[in-house]
Amino acid sequence: MKDLVQMQKIMYPDLLKSMQQRYSILYTISLFHPIGRRGIVTQTGFPERFVRKEVDFLQQQGLIFATTKGVEITEEGKSIISDLHQFVRELMGLTTLEHKLEDLMLVDKVIVVGGNSDINDFVKQELGRATVAYLKNIINEDVTIAVTGGTTMASVADAMVPFKNHSCLFVPARGGIGENVDYQANTIAAKMALAENGDYRLLYVPDPLSEKLYQTMIHEESIRETLTLIRNAQIVIHGIGDALALAKRRKTSEAVLQKLTEEEAMSEAFGYYFNDEGNIVHKLRTIGIQLEDLVSTESVITVAGGKSKAEAIASYMKQRKSDVLITDEAAAKEIVTKHLI
Repeated sequence: MKDLVQMQKIMYPDLLKSMQQRYSILYTISLFHPIGRRGIVTQTGFPERFVRKEVDFLQQQGLIFATTKGVEITEEGKSIISDLHQFVRELMGLTTLEHKLEDLMLVDKVIVVGGNSDINDFVKQELGRATVAYLKNIINEDVTIAVTGGTTMASVADAMVPFKNHSCLFVPARGGIGENVDYQANTIAAKMALAENGDYRLLYVPDPLSEKLYQTMIHEESIRETLTLIRNAQIVIHGIGDALALAKRRKTSEAVLQKLTEEEAMSEAFGYYFNDEGNIVHKLRTIGIQLEDLVSTESVITVAGGKSKAEAIASYMKQRKSDVLITDEAAAKEIVTKHLI
């Protein structure tokens, strides 16, 4: 298929571009239906006049139909999306990016979705859907899944669906009381469990902790029981933070901020801060998963995207702790073209 796509790009560049745009509109309708034209403009970024023309065409072809609430997709439209999905990914160069990153990062699998989640929430939602689709493919028994917090992980929770014939236990990978409640690991674990028809356990501890408070809480029976579940999770799903941006958002002390700046911290995950080479430059005292726990985890799935996160993603992935990376086109291209790994 790769050779065919390359030949078509040379012989019919305008036709392929038109098909890609039309597919994007149809795919958007399939996700958000019923949706109005302005909604399609917002999600795709295409001009309103162009969207109006394409919507009319898709209606004439019987792929969508109009309702009082907006346009809906037909069964034939769904079939077209399914048939074209892999071809459009080849056309966009996403599969090529995946293979390049797999070789560079030495991971089992990379999944790249189109677009840039920095500027389009639709792409962040695609990261969530891609993560859930991957989970559905690999889960063949009841498992414990540990999840971190953050906006990208919240998108994974929004996309969660029941796993066929299996019910999972969801746990937060670390504490996080004090942050925006919608993006706390506790909230995300509970939301995933409810959507998947599974169960969940919560970890009511602040993050980070002072040494004194850590020593006190680590001996609490309920915390110890939850912590055992967390550290024995078969699957870990986590995001990656931009080191300095995350530290400032968490109101980190000036002394630590200065240290992170001097050490050129690039990324954060599980309370660890990493520099450009993937080396640990600072660690928060947290209750939850530690890097050494990931060695015995069956599958560690990293989910992060956006051009602005490319350096942070590359920094963390040099730790070689992840089995799977799910990212977006903008981050993937930035990593490859700037040789960040």
